[in-house]
Amino acid sequence: MRVEPEPVVVELREDGRRVLRTETLLVLALSLGASGVSALISFIGSLTKPGGLKDQAATLNGSYAPGRPWLDLAWQLFGIATALVPVLLVAHLLTREGAPGLRVLGFDRTRPGPDLARGALVAAGIGSAGLAFYLAARATGFNLTVVPEALPDVWWKFPVLILSAVQNSVVEEVIVLAYLLRRLGQLGWSPTAALLASSLLRGSYHLYQGIGGFIGNMVMGVVFVLAYRRWGRVGPLVVAHALLDIVAFGGYALLAGKVGWLPTP
Repeated sequence: MRVEPEPVVVELREDGRRVLRTETLLVLALSLGASGVSALISFIGSLTKPGGLKDQAATLNGSYAPGRPWLDLAWQLFGIATALVPVLLVAHLLTREGAPGLRVLGFDRTRPGPDLARGALVAAGIGSAGLAFYLAARATGFNLTVVPEALPDVWWKFPVLILSAVQNSVVEEVIVLAYLLRRLGQLGWSPTAALLASSLLRGSYHLYQGIGGFIGNMVMGVVFVLAYRRWGRVGPLVVAHALLDIVAFGGYALLAGKVGWLPTP
C-alpha cells in the first residue's frame, strides 16, 4: 500500500511563505547548506592543487588532538553533540507549527521493526552499488581518495565511529530529506522540483570528495526521496544511512592496508 507523508493543506499567505522561506534558509545555513558551500570551496582547492584528484585524500573522521586521547575524545563527543543541534531546532519549529515534532516526519519509535528491515534493505542495495561507483570514479580521476577514518587506535575508536555515523544519518535525513521536502511542499514547490532541490543539496555537501562524491550522493538523494514518499517515514532512511556509514567507517578501520582493492592515501 502506498503511503504519502502527511500533506499540508493550509494555504499560506505571502507573509506566511516569507516566514517559512526565511526559516528554511536559516536552518540550512546552520547545517548542511553551509556544509555545501564549504565543500565547494574545498573542491576548488583540490582542483587547483598540483596533482590529480585521486592523489589527494578527503578524511571524514580524523583526530582533533593527536597524542592526547582523552582530549581527543572530548572534542569528538563535542562535535557529534553540537552537530545535532539543528535537528533539535527543526523539532522545535515543527512543534511551534502545531505538528507533533519530528514524529510528523516519521522519526520516532512507533515502528522499529519495519524501519529496521526497510533500512537494512536500502543500505544493502545502495552500499554495494556505491562502493563500485566510488572505485570507478577514483580510478578515472573524478574522485579524491576517501579516508573514512583516521582515528588513533584507542578504546573509544569504534564507539565514536558508530556515534558519528548515527549523527550523520540523523542530521542529513531529518533536515535534507524530511524537513526540506515538507517546507518546500508548504511553499508550493512541485514534487519534482523538491526532489531535485533535496538531491542537489545532498550532492553539494559531498563535493569535497570530488565529482564522483557529488554524483553518487545526488543519485542516493533521489532514491531516498522516492522511498520517503512511498513509506511516509524518514525512520527507515535514517537506519539505512547509519548502516552505510557504520560499515564504511568500521570496514575501512579493519581493512585499510590489508586488502589491495581498498584505496588508501
